[in-house]
Amino acid sequence: MRYITLALLLFTAACTKAPQVVNEVVAVGSAKLPSSPADPAWNDAPVHLAKMIPQDLVEPRLMTSSTPEVRVRSLTNGSEIAFRIDWDDADQSDMPGPAKMVDACAVQIPEKIEKDLAEPQMGQAGKRVQVTYWRSDWQATVNGRGDTIRDLYPNAAVDHYPFQAKPLEKESADQKEMALRYAPARALGNIRSGPRSEPVEDLVAEGPGTLAPGPSLGSKGKGEFGKQGWSVVIIRKLPDGLAANQRTHVAFAVWQGSKQEAGARKMRTGWIPLVRRDQ
Repeated sequence: MRYITLALLLFTAACTKAPQVVNEVVAVGSAKLPSSPADPAWNDAPVHLAKMIPQDLVEPRLMTSSTPEVRVRSLTNGSEIAFRIDWDDADQSDMPGPAKMVDACAVQIPEKIEKDLAEPQMGQAGKRVQVTYWRSDWQATVNGRGDTIRDLYPNAAVDHYPFQAKPLEKESADQKEMALRYAPARALGNIRSGPRSEPVEDLVAEGPGTLAPGPSLGSKGKGEFGKQGWSVVIIRKLPDGLAANQRTHVAFAVWQGSKQEAGARKMRTGWIPLVRRDQ
């Protein structure tokens, strides 16, 4: 019986195929794009080990290394492209608050396929880049965590907000005006305020300090935290002009909230070739 068990273990180990490691990001053709990082469809995609470097070019700089690499897989259905990004992180930082930073990651792709690449550090004037950005606190609200003061600070004592006072008729002009007065982020059109339906947003940039909301790429995302760290799926529109067996480029960034990384303080990659391989 012992020999049978050993034989079965050896057979199982032989059948467990290690992922193919490639020197560029290869988007493999797939009829359906998996929305979850745990989907076995990802086993069909080779993995690229993307080495990361500190952001040491613009203020506020990050001079110490925190995330050595991200492991990237990619799939495409011909109209959209999906990335699964994995990195090691000992702390799940997904709770916003004063002096608290959250875990996040981003995918950056040139807006146009050109011979002369834009600077990998957020592009440059006349060479715009598209960025799809995922945040762990947005993921938490999508997963069902509330976004009110009582949800985020359960021990806080709040009598009431003026715009919630009973004399104000719900949805009345007075109530709406009061709501903006006491919610300055919403009054300014801050799209980061309030609960979200997706944990990602589409942005554009033409150099450091120019990041702004961009045209929607129909992006979706889902992140899961496990024993080793984060595994995040980001799905966005396939880059314009990226036909089968053609290349563009892609770059990645990661923020570890427990290490006070936010904004320009991040780990990043340079440009990595991205090739579409339809099956």
